Amino acid sequence: MTKFGFVTLMGVPNAGKSTLLNALLGEKLSIVCHKRQTTRTRVAGILTKGEMQAVLIDTPGIFFDTKGRLEKSMVSAAWQATAEAHVILLIVDTNSPYLLEDTKKIIERLRTVEEKVVLVLNKTDRLKDKSKLLGLTEELTAAFNFKKVFMISAQKKTGLPKLEEFLSESLPEGPWMYPEDQLSNLSERFLAAELTREVLLHQVHDEVPHGLAVQTEKWEDFDNGDVKIFQLICVSRPSHKAIILGKGGTKIKTIGEIARTEISKALGCKVHLFLHVKVDEKWQDNPEFYQELGLDLV
Repeated sequence: MTKFGFVTLMGVPNAGKSTLLNALLGEKLSIVCHKRQTTRTRVAGILTKGEMQAVLIDTPGIFFDTKGRLEKSMVSAAWQATAEAHVILLIVDTNSPYLLEDTKKIIERLRTVEEKVVLVLNKTDRLKDKSKLLGLTEELTAAFNFKKVFMISAQKKTGLPKLEEFLSESLPEGPWMYPEDQLSNLSERFLAAELTREVLLHQVHDEVPHGLAVQTEKWEDFDNGDVKIFQLICVSRPSHKAIILGKGGTKIKTIGEIARTEISKALGCKVHLFLHVKVDEKWQDNPEFYQELGLDLV
């Protein structure tokens, strides 16, 4: 009998949710960066193994000092994802004790769905003093009746088989919603924009941390299998545009080359990528931007 269900991955920023999603799928689907706000929308990956098909929802990191409409909309989307989930994986970075208070705040809000919540202690491979892991586990489980506790390293892919086995046992019986070989419900246009945004975050994260957005404006498929993609990079300030372009256009050239390579890998074809940078101080108030991300404008 086949099984099908929704699994929500949630936690504070940089807990390793996107890394775990990519590790479970065996493919790069959700972008990974050490800055908060990296995941802006609910990214759905589709894990099909044996008789199980699980829709894995990677949510934006939850933080409580939200500023502006984008951050509020992102956090709202994360909480909405708990309502439809059969299982909620609360991901905790075992190496960041300073984030523990925010994690406890999340736990308090999850009490109404306590029977669905699983504690996943991540990045255990980086913890030199393993006794701290036991203390952290005791502290969190004393305050909340978790359905199960797992200790993993998403980056090293340790502990994942047991987690997958648990998901297979926990999801309800039912028909699959997607074909066996489908990895995501994201469009290729959206994925291409996210891959370019990831390159931007890595290349200019100090100067332009999150004041940018990437939209795929035009997409052309050729008979030989090649793809031509036109993308718009929106920034809030003229100074940010100058940083992204670089002296003589050197920075945007580097960004384009790396992004083209990543998109080609994801699509499995040759990509011709064209990037344009535009200053729009109010891009975070544009309803079309939120609609493209699947967010409600808060």
